[in-house]
Amino acid sequence: MPFLDLDTRQKIYYELIDGQAGKPCLVFLHEGLGCAAMWKDFPRRLCEMTGCPGVLYDRLGYGSSDALQHERTTHYLHRYAREELPQLLAYTIPHQPYILIGHSDGGSIALLHAAQQPAALRGIVTEAAHVFVETITLDGIRTAEQAYAHGKLRGLSKYHGDKTEQIFLAWSRTWLTPAFADWNIEDVLPAIRCPSLILQGSEDQYGTRRQVDAIVAGISNARGHLIDDCGHTPHQEQAQAVLALMQAFITPLAP
Repeated sequence: MPFLDLDTRQKIYYELIDGQAGKPCLVFLHEGLGCAAMWKDFPRRLCEMTGCPGVLYDRLGYGSSDALQHERTTHYLHRYAREELPQLLAYTIPHQPYILIGHSDGGSIALLHAAQQPAALRGIVTEAAHVFVETITLDGIRTAEQAYAHGKLRGLSKYHGDKTEQIFLAWSRTWLTPAFADWNIEDVLPAIRCPSLILQGSEDQYGTRRQVDAIVAGISNARGHLIDDCGHTPHQEQAQAVLALMQAFITPLAP
């Protein structure tokens, strides 16, 4: 299994998908309880449709990567976007153009990373990204906490092993801490210059269309799309529609 040694001396797991030379690499950023394996076959299907190579990885604390060594702060998404992700890119695709595909937490990470205006970044796609905290988000997390306590999320251990409880509590407790109620990254959006496609399910249990509207309003070169009959995971619930939307967005960026 391929691993990258971070400058913290911890390891993160990554996977590469072959593609055509000269095309930008699609970099997939998983959700707050996800990992590379939980994308299932979606990344390979999108890479095949666009001809682009791809990179998937497990952020620190997830999947096959090392466990967290410290408690999270309210800036944990900033750290993933500005410290860990650049190390992964420098190691796996140095000097290569890339497009970020981020789901939920991964979408917020994509926005924070894009706001740094990396020279090689060609575009971003977000699914169910958050830029501020909503009541529906906190209610959804409390529901997930109850499900976890009753053993209904037992399947997460298939992906995270003995790190499952640590990463679940890191996610839920961070979002539910009073200090996180004021978390907001709308101020970074105007710094994003690359083309952006902002997707969300119309029935997302963790956010409303206010998230999409705020992101599109904040980025000068963004367009939003609400996907009907879809919850928090568009690439699984409405895979064909999402593949078509992403392919149409990526193709002009990947001549």
